[in-house]
Amino acid sequence: MQKPIERSWDLSIDPDTVRLFVLKAKAISAAINDDYNDGAEHEIELDDQMTDGHHHDGLVEEESENLTEAELRELIGDLNVDEAAELVAIAWIGRGDYEISEWDDAVAEARLRDRRRTAKYLLGMPMLGDWLEEGLEAIGA
Repeated sequence: MQKPIERSWDLSIDPDTVRLFVLKAKAISAAINDDYNDGAEHEIELDDQMTDGHHHDGLVEEESENLTEAELRELIGDLNVDEAAELVAIAWIGRGDYEISEWDDAVAEARLRDRRRTAKYLLGMPMLGDWLEEGLEAIGA
C-alpha cells in the first residue's frame, strides 16, 4: 500500500463517483462463474428410489450481471475528458503502474487514450474494483 501524500491538485472526478464504480466493478467480478451451464438438465432425487431429470432455464441473475456491466459502461462513457483521464490514472496508480508523485504524468498519459474506449479498457482489467479502491486510497480521496 502506498502512503498518501498531500495533493497539490483538484480532482475533476468526484471520489464518490469512483467509489460507485468500485462497487459496480466488484459486483461484476463476483458474478456467477461461466462454468454454470444455462438450461442444463440435472438429476434430482425424489425419494430413496426415484430420480427425475430437472431442467432449468438458467438464472435470472445472469441478466442482471450484464445490466450491471452495461450500467458501468454507460456511466464511464458519460464522463468528460478530464474525468475519464483521472479515472484511468487512479486505476493505474492502484495497479502500481505509477506512483502518486507521478499523478500529472499518469493523467497526461491517460488523456492520450481514446476516451471512447475508456469503458472497454477499464472493464478489461480483472481487478478494476480493487485497483480503483487502492488508487483512491493512495491519492487520499
